Amino acid sequence: MAKQSIEPKIAELGNCWLKSYDLDYKLEQESLNTEIDTALDEYASKNGGKGGNRPDAKLLLRDKNLNYYPILIEYKGYKDKLEKLDDDGNVANKKANGDPNYNNIKSFAVNGAVHYANALLHYTSYTDIIAIGMTGYKNENGDVEHSIGVYYVSKNNFGIGQKVGIYTDFSFLKSGNFDSFIETIKNLQLSQEELEKLKEQREQEITASLVKLNNDIYQNEKGLGENDRVYLVAASIIATLGIPGKVAPLEKADLKSSTEKDNTDGDIVLRKIKAFLNEKDLPNEKKELIIRTLQNTLATENINKVKNGESQLKRVFTKIVDDLGIYYKIGLTTDFTGKLFNEMYSWLGFSEDKLNDVVLTPSYVANLLVKLARVNKDSYVWDFASGSAGLLVAAMNEMLIDAKNNINSPDELAKKSAEIKAKQLLGLEILPSVYMLATLNMILMGDGSSNILNKDSLTDFDGNYGFGQNAKKFPANAFVLNPPYSADGNGMIFVEKALSMMEKGYAAVIIQNSAGSGKATDFNKRILKKNTLIASIKMPTDLFIGKSSVQTNIYVFRVGEAHQKDDVVKFIDFSNDGYTRTNRKKAKNNLKDTDRAKERYQEVVDLVRFGKDKLNIFTEKEYYEGHIDPENGADWNQSAPIDTKPTLEDFKKTVSDYLAWEVSNLLKNQSGEDERLGK
Repeated sequence: MAKQSIEPKIAELGNCWLKSYDLDYKLEQESLNTEIDTALDEYASKNGGKGGNRPDAKLLLRDKNLNYYPILIEYKGYKDKLEKLDDDGNVANKKANGDPNYNNIKSFAVNGAVHYANALLHYTSYTDIIAIGMTGYKNENGDVEHSIGVYYVSKNNFGIGQKVGIYTDFSFLKSGNFDSFIETIKNLQLSQEELEKLKEQREQEITASLVKLNNDIYQNEKGLGENDRVYLVAASIIATLGIPGKVAPLEKADLKSSTEKDNTDGDIVLRKIKAFLNEKDLPNEKKELIIRTLQNTLATENINKVKNGESQLKRVFTKIVDDLGIYYKIGLTTDFTGKLFNEMYSWLGFSEDKLNDVVLTPSYVANLLVKLARVNKDSYVWDFASGSAGLLVAAMNEMLIDAKNNINSPDELAKKSAEIKAKQLLGLEILPSVYMLATLNMILMGDGSSNILNKDSLTDFDGNYGFGQNAKKFPANAFVLNPPYSADGNGMIFVEKALSMMEKGYAAVIIQNSAGSGKATDFNKRILKKNTLIASIKMPTDLFIGKSSVQTNIYVFRVGEAHQKDDVVKFIDFSNDGYTRTNRKKAKNNLKDTDRAKERYQEVVDLVRFGKDKLNIFTEKEYYEGHIDPENGADWNQSAPIDTKPTLEDFKKTVSDYLAWEVSNLLKNQSGEDERLGK
């Protein structure tokens, strides 16, 4: 009987419990049939209906603090169909390539409930959902046995879901028990390692979605330039973010594709963006710049022209919300617009030199630079060629993590987090279109954009804050950089300028390695008169595969101390960083950890900080402590010397090999002689 479905009995049992507990909100309440059902329909439509359209039961419950929690319940009347987990213990709703695993979603109760919960994260303002799976079967005596799995699906766990527990009935939903249940949920914790793993998984999905979206727009939406695509993504996301209690998120249904003056889809999106920005603490000058830039794209006639009852803007807006909505709704702290911009470069005909200047830093390299610059919650970090602000996003994340780990008071943590975003980051970007990306990127990451300046860092920057604090120096003590390599000294001119404006701290820059072997000699000699080169790290040759093909090094400095001849420099050959890279446009993931990549990156940080005692994965052939001449400027790229003096073991092996060769030849000759004599 175990394989016989008893779904009606299980559903009846579950619904009887729900009705008998005198819940505050009835099943199939009218409000659920609007917002939540609409979201479920949207999600089903996006997935071609493959994941099903509706959970078997749904409620909307409220706790003592008047916060609402959607409850989604899925029934399966089979044994062993409660949940399907992956090797990490997470609900297995994704295949290895990132595609939805509809077989698991349809076959397992919890998987189906979590699938529907993600629909609400994607298409509603709810950020905390309870997903419940219930299964049952008849045992050998004909009695019904059941199991109930309860999961918490939230923006805080990136929509993956955390197991709350196995329950025997639904009494935890009763009004007298619900507040206690919510307290249990609030105490669920994910370790930083678990969060990083989930974040990495979601970021891979983002990359695949951006590739798909960009390809779709590139192929099917004519007349949109590369900047238009970026601005449309940014405008659509800002318009749909909303601010609780102040600005409602823009919905797809709000765009009417009207040709009425001042009421086109572009006008509607722009009004929502203005409302959003008015509630943000941004300087007026910056706010007006953002609106003016986005308006140039949103107000164009072609994008608002109605064809077959729909404007191009609404069509693109719909694609953006459907493909990307879940990722910014769950609050990923990633270089979002940077990922989009890097993806776009694959479609543009840049020359090799231009590509070298505009390619953005991969997130894992950005994290490495931030750690090498010893960024913490009290750092003041600047970047003199910020691009889309990817390095500043990485620095902000590192600072917020350090604050969370070291501040126990929620009020103090909130205050410090706001301070980090508003006062402890500064970026400069000269290209107007890229500058807009950086500003928008920081807004999407929770602001911190007021100190992103559209200035030439070499000629038009005096070291002061921007926008309202022009007379106050930015007290930089951490510097990160990936400069344009066509600049003087392969970009070392930026390093010299930034370090000359700092009194103390650390710096980490990734740059074309010829800067350390002769192309920037004069810059390097001047830099070392006030700063110490701590480490020189040779990076993989395929680091920017598909975007650029230059050999790069990371140089790490201690600021404010002149380099002495006897100062030890740590030379690290990081050619094998543990990642395997490909450049396939249709691949879901072109970056794979094939040889302990995360451990290797951490070991590099530890080696630079603490020295050879931290050698574990790397060998002394890849790690070398040596010296440079501060008056040379072209000896920054060294490797471990090769010892050519033979050892006794070498001699023994040589003799052994020679004797083996002699014996082999004798045996061959003997065999040939025997054959000749007919033996």
